[in-house]
Amino acid sequence: MKRRDGVALWRQIATVLRQEIASAAYAPGAQLPTEAELSARFAVNRHTVRRAIEELSRGGLVRVEQGRGSFVAEDVIDYTVSSRTRFSEWIRRHNKEPSGRVLQLRELAADAMIAAALHIRPGSKVVLLERLGLADDRPVSLTSHHFPAARLRGVMEALRNSAGITEALKSVGVSDYLRQSSRITARMPNAEEAELLRTPRSRPLLVSENTNVDQAGQVVEFGIGRYPTPRVQIVFEP
Repeated sequence: MKRRDGVALWRQIATVLRQEIASAAYAPGAQLPTEAELSARFAVNRHTVRRAIEELSRGGLVRVEQGRGSFVAEDVIDYTVSSRTRFSEWIRRHNKEPSGRVLQLRELAADAMIAAALHIRPGSKVVLLERLGLADDRPVSLTSHHFPAARLRGVMEALRNSAGITEALKSVGVSDYLRQSSRITARMPNAEEAELLRTPRSRPLLVSENTNVDQAGQVVEFGIGRYPTPRVQIVFEP
């Protein structure tokens, strides 16, 4: 590449890469060629390439991960926490197609944390539904839903035979449910979470612990959601 019209080489490279990203030559989340590969392609030194990547990173078009390389920034989806938060509605609001995969559905004894959240005794039976949520086939959530088995008799069978949680709860007598509380933290993913969410272990997850209640105020579900950053950001509605 030759300097033209007084435009620095690194700016020219940044412009070319910006155009290629805009034309979908590199999909969101895709890794860009290495500095060595870009240096060879444009016939410049690696410092010049690094300047171009830094420019794209400052503009939010590229994210740089130490030791891994440079990646096209992904579309950020706002996860709005409100009194009624439903996965399918959330994804469709962003003009994407929701889908999911059930990872496990089983009964187990509640530990102290789950029992406290569901207002039941430790060791009581709960039904666990773990699900991977996708938007246009890209993973955006990994959720663990806990239901009190005694309070919601037949809920495991209902979850097995229903298209979603809302439908399953209706079939066991919960006509509607509301978000009572959400607690948001952040941490690094473990190996399984990173693989399922297709995110590097060097990128933190947003973790949301949510309590949902029926119209009488009884707790019907305690959920733990894990969301990859920067693919998802959490927004609170009054």
